[in-house]
Amino acid sequence: MRRKSVNIHLTQLGCRLNFSENHQLARALQGAGHVVVNRPEQAHVAVVNTCAVTVAASGKSRRLIRHLHRSNPDLRIVVTGCHATLEAAATGQLPGVWRVVPNQDKDLLPSLLQAWSTELPDLDTLLRLEPDGSPLPQDAGGRSRAFIKVQDGCENRCTFCVVTLARGAGRSRPAKDVVLEIQSLAAEGFREAVLTGVHLGSWGRDLEPEGLHLAELVHRVLSETDIPRLRLSSLEPWDIPDGFFDLWQTWPGRLCPHLHLPLQSGSDKTLRRMARRCTRAGFRQLAADARAAVPDLVLTTDVIAGFPGETERDFDDSLEFIEEISFADAHVFPFSARPGTAAAAFDGQMSNAEKSRRVREIQVIVAATGDRERRRFLHTRRQVLWEGGGMVLDDGTGTLWLGYTDNYLRTEAVVPAGQSLSNKITDTHLAALDGSVFQGRIAANPETDPARTFSG
Repeated sequence: MRRKSVNIHLTQLGCRLNFSENHQLARALQGAGHVVVNRPEQAHVAVVNTCAVTVAASGKSRRLIRHLHRSNPDLRIVVTGCHATLEAAATGQLPGVWRVVPNQDKDLLPSLLQAWSTELPDLDTLLRLEPDGSPLPQDAGGRSRAFIKVQDGCENRCTFCVVTLARGAGRSRPAKDVVLEIQSLAAEGFREAVLTGVHLGSWGRDLEPEGLHLAELVHRVLSETDIPRLRLSSLEPWDIPDGFFDLWQTWPGRLCPHLHLPLQSGSDKTLRRMARRCTRAGFRQLAADARAAVPDLVLTTDVIAGFPGETERDFDDSLEFIEEISFADAHVFPFSARPGTAAAAFDGQMSNAEKSRRVREIQVIVAATGDRERRRFLHTRRQVLWEGGGMVLDDGTGTLWLGYTDNYLRTEAVVPAGQSLSNKITDTHLAALDGSVFQGRIAANPETDPARTFSG
């Protein structure tokens, strides 16, 4: 007898790649007749896409699994992702865990879930609940921004990184598959696509013909789809060839002027110990070239604090360099010794207190450079994609909306009550700056609005 459809709750931790994978899984499950629900209390099965980039991330993954079990003791929990791959046996012993699916089998989840559903008890009780009609899982942007997985795995061997162990060798999705997915999402109403991967800049190296580069994929997406905006996620500095920044001249207004370039350290000595294939001088030149080619570009980064053997002089060099480059924002992480990585065995491991001190000092610098970078765009006009909000003001006179500019500056705007900005892109005057958030004013008439466009 044909099994009734299953209510499935999807959740994830960690990187944008996990969001993208859950989005693809949701589409496949819905296509097979299952119902994706927001609340675990309504679900027969939960799929947890875990993270293991740090010790803290692994701990969060375990706590999330326990929380799901407490919220619904009858829930069958399927665990996948990096933590599940690296700690499969221990993960399988957590309460409520039904199956553990390593990363290498993650693409099989739709068919595996279909097969396993025959083992579920009678579903009638939960199916009497009204499904909440949840949207496909995305970030806070809902149906505004979609993360598109174009690559998986990594062949870099950074000494601190456990992801290469969890994700395996680099693998690229064919360009035609990426184009078809993005065009389908554009037809559904998505306004922005973000290309993601473990090692995004390596896209195409394993595809025929040899020598494909990410730039070719960008050209194909923007020439063959109707997606209004395309954004690139994290790119390693050494993956950016000469001429790459010409893409922004070719696709103005559609290729978002925002680059996330992981620095990890501003000390050449520490970079060598990390096995990072860049130097201070190389990164400095890359940042200068990017800003010269794309004047309204916003640069963000990742930094590791307290890497083993990092002396006070090394740390001071790093602080000085972070301030010099002037990032708009940075993800700052304390070093986390992950089993199986080279750096876990390095001499000079630091206490948690010392790593926390260094994190705080970096964050102070980044707060200052971020404020400086944002102020460059004060009283300019940007294209803002409004992703959330609609909260009615206390006096009832308007509604507050939240969104991001094309160069990834967080923006708020108040519009008259009853007017919706949901999933719209508007020309917006960045009229004021409140902390790290711009207060925007919608340009009713771009020809007469006093805001100036950004010119560097």
